[in-house]
Amino acid sequence: MKIGCSSSSSSPLLAVVSCSGSSDLKTSASLGSRILPASQSRSSPLDKLLRCKTMSSNHLRHVESMSLLPSGAGKISQLNAVVLGESIASEENDLVFPSKEFSSQALVSSPQQYMEMHKRSMEDPAGFWSDIASEFYWKQKWGDRVVSENLDVRKGPIHIEWFKGGITNICYNCLDRNVEAGLGDKTAMFWEGNERDVDASLTYSQLLQHVCQLANYLKDVGVKKGDAVVIYLPMLMELPIAMLACARIGAVHSVVFAGFSADSLAQRIIDCKPKLILTCNSVKRGPKTINLKAIVDAALDISSKDGVSVDVCLTYDNSSATTREDTKWQNGRDVWWQDVVPKYPTSCEVEWVDAEDPLFLLYTSGSTGKPKGVLHTTGGYMVYTATTFKYAFDYKSTDVYWCTADCGWITGHSYVTYGPMLNGATVVVFEGTPNYPDSGRCWEIVDKFKVSIFYTAPTLVRSLMRDDDKFVTNHSRKSLRVLGSVGEPINPSAWRWFFNLVGDSRCPISDTWWQTETGGFMITPLPGAWPQKPGSATFPFFGVQPVVVDEKGNEIEGECSGYLCVKGSWPGAFRTLFGDHERYETTYFKPFAGYYFSGDGCSRDKDGYYWLTGRVDDVINVSGHRIGTAEVESALASHPQCAEAAVVGVEHEVKGQGIYAFVTLVEGVPYSEELRKSLVLMVRNQIGAFAAPDRIHWAPGLPKTRSGKIMRRILRKIASRQLEELGDISTLADPSVVDQLIALADV
Repeated sequence: MKIGCSSSSSSPLLAVVSCSGSSDLKTSASLGSRILPASQSRSSPLDKLLRCKTMSSNHLRHVESMSLLPSGAGKISQLNAVVLGESIASEENDLVFPSKEFSSQALVSSPQQYMEMHKRSMEDPAGFWSDIASEFYWKQKWGDRVVSENLDVRKGPIHIEWFKGGITNICYNCLDRNVEAGLGDKTAMFWEGNERDVDASLTYSQLLQHVCQLANYLKDVGVKKGDAVVIYLPMLMELPIAMLACARIGAVHSVVFAGFSADSLAQRIIDCKPKLILTCNSVKRGPKTINLKAIVDAALDISSKDGVSVDVCLTYDNSSATTREDTKWQNGRDVWWQDVVPKYPTSCEVEWVDAEDPLFLLYTSGSTGKPKGVLHTTGGYMVYTATTFKYAFDYKSTDVYWCTADCGWITGHSYVTYGPMLNGATVVVFEGTPNYPDSGRCWEIVDKFKVSIFYTAPTLVRSLMRDDDKFVTNHSRKSLRVLGSVGEPINPSAWRWFFNLVGDSRCPISDTWWQTETGGFMITPLPGAWPQKPGSATFPFFGVQPVVVDEKGNEIEGECSGYLCVKGSWPGAFRTLFGDHERYETTYFKPFAGYYFSGDGCSRDKDGYYWLTGRVDDVINVSGHRIGTAEVESALASHPQCAEAAVVGVEHEVKGQGIYAFVTLVEGVPYSEELRKSLVLMVRNQIGAFAAPDRIHWAPGLPKTRSGKIMRRILRKIASRQLEELGDISTLADPSVVDQLIALADV
């Protein structure tokens, strides 16, 4: 279907400071940090940034005992402070300053420099972003108007355009531009297989050749500019190759995480009507073999019954997982990648596209149950992802960068493929799971490839925290320079473990907040610029103006909590939801007119630091994967013995949020462990293993208002065992349901 086209240092890296009620800010002088009197009066925004508040002991009510914390998650090295718990307020005691050694070589080396750059990006966004965009190759420069936008539904349809009229190609800028700049022999990708003895690499010249061969094949089978191509591949090198090949010829790729079920894949196929699908026969994840081709076959059967057929299924022969002989095959549709693609020429003409031509579709969960096709265009996304990668990780040309995310998610698009390669970076791509064959695999890979920037999810950090420290300390990790966190807020104890143990108390952590919809980082530390607070996303990136609003949409100043919105557009913003612009406006711009609504709650502390508090809608963030409650409820309700289901998110020590399902059974059906397992399996089959409920809570009935609305607030309190906070339940149609649910909490 056509999609809307127009014609590393050995010195100590960080000094850590704390204030704990004393009149002076205590610091390790040997590390060269500033000594800043906490009682000094200050008034400017810059001084406020550097100020550390003193706090009396009554603020320390969330103190945790070292014996209760996971190994390694205690006081930060050289930190003269109590061991703090999960409270945002008490975490404000901790400030982690970059050392002079790190700041002196950083791209943004001080709060002053950050504030000057951010101020210009706000006052002159056209000039600021034009200067950066000019560093890339444009076949034709954009017109006089750099940005055109309307974010206020009261003033007409929502629209965002950046660099309209500019003609470019993101694949050319990722590959050809780097080869022409003399980086052809530089390693573009190190690939590590599921098993320890399986690896490979490609230089930028070799990667360009592979991309051109696939691009030529796609053209030969009829894929044209604006056509959709679905990619259902694991983390093989062929996944970013496929993305870049689509971009080279102007096709719109839609990568589907190779963990989604056949039903979920079929939904996406039906929505975007692709010309072709790319997959592989199987993949090994840890000791488990997953037959991806069988899932694709089932999805194509489902889509064909809905009137959407796909003519070509290009299948990569992943022989380390399954043989060709064991792969089911449909002649006339299925084609082995290795049989055709290598025969094509290693050069391919570029399809030049407008900055506002679509680059990719990425489906994300929505609260209505139907996935949303987030559409990103080319020019603004290219400029924004490249810039956020460069500054948020303080990227140097000698860095080896590893992001553990899968390309099936936005992180893999922006910070495995496009952002790093637009900067000519060397990227590590890992097929397997981070704890296979043991929990030291990550650090083994770090040492093997001399990884200097390591970007991962809090879920992985919390998972590894539970294992013996020796899995970390048995490996050098001396190459590490910068750490990063993505997908959900990182709790302070996990931040400290990551900082102390993994980073040897010398690597700053870029704790990034952003979304599929934003394209790139929105709130993030810049490693050399400012002091960090464990668990805080810190300050907005260039060109981003976050605001915290109350329920009526009024902006709240200073220290506060509320709904996180963004005022004004930024180049990486998504332009619409594919085929449903009305839903785009309703979901993101109508809740608070004049703003982009993130759907997240947020607190801003006395010093201006932003703390993300999680989703405020009916989307659950599990291990960084956004899962709509309606999707899970629909899957549960499809079970023949389930009458009704309601799903809420609860805190989970490893995954950030877990899925807690209240299930009402068909009359007369008894509760049983077998039925519980059957319900979980139903969700696994329809959506994927990552969406499986962590808990099934039997429910004779659900708490509803007289109009039939389920009171999820009450369900969340029951699930979290916060029974003293149930509040008024007199408005329920049947208040006795609450007592019944509480009585069944441990059944």
